[in-house]
Amino acid sequence: MKYATFDESGSLLGRYDSFVHRAIPDDAVEIPENVYFQTIRETDGVWRMVDGELIKEPFPKILPAYAQLVAAERFKREAIGVEVEGMQIETTRDSQALIASTGLSAVLDPDYRCNFKTVTGFVEIGSAQIIAIAKAVRAHVQACFDRELTLLRAIESGEYHDDMLSQGWPEPSLPDPAEQQ
Repeated sequence: MKYATFDESGSLLGRYDSFVHRAIPDDAVEIPENVYFQTIRETDGVWRMVDGELIKEPFPKILPAYAQLVAAERFKREAIGVEVEGMQIETTRDSQALIASTGLSAVLDPDYRCNFKTVTGFVEIGSAQIIAIAKAVRAHVQACFDRELTLLRAIESGEYHDDMLSQGWPEPSLPDPAEQQ
């Protein structure tokens, strides 16, 4: 005799053959032999007990986690860098924080100067250049978040399609390190 057990939702948990299994669970349900073997061969769906009948339902559609994909893309694009007055500026999270604090110093002291590290090395810059860098970095980062919001709204409205993920982001203004090798 052939048996099967099911979870609370009716999904198949286990199969038992009285010829092979000495102990058959108390909650096991006897099923026809052909159905028993069918549940083993046909793995392209979910076997469930519905109203006393064992049926195969298609696997539920699992949609990609679009919001997480978009956020990951934004995070990557956010860190691509910007060019300001011929200087190549990093826009990683760490760089953004350093630039913001340097920008605050420039706002508080118009005569402030510092040695600032760009992608290509150190340069000495004054308050006006520091503020220009801070504004450019902030504009770049905000454009990335704005694009993320646009994509999230497209997802919510059902208008999103996969190729949108690679479109509409701020253009990179720094050379790709992979291309420089």
